[in-house]
Amino acid sequence: MTDDRTGQRAADLLPEELTTGSADPRAQAEAILADSDEREEDPGAAPDSFLERRRSDETVYPDNYPR
Repeated sequence: MTDDRTGQRAADLLPEELTTGSADPRAQAEAILADSDEREEDPGAAPDSFLERRRSDETVYPDNYPR
């Protein structure tokens, strides 16, 4: 993980992260990015997460949507 990437993530906290505050935004950013990287490399890494990948031709349309 690069310092630039971590610094940018720490500087651009999400609104809910800003609301709750953080004693150490840089450490928070490192933890968030490490978790994100792990999930990207191994989608099954998080026990309660599910990553679904579909192509656009596999999209499910609502009943009232013209095809």
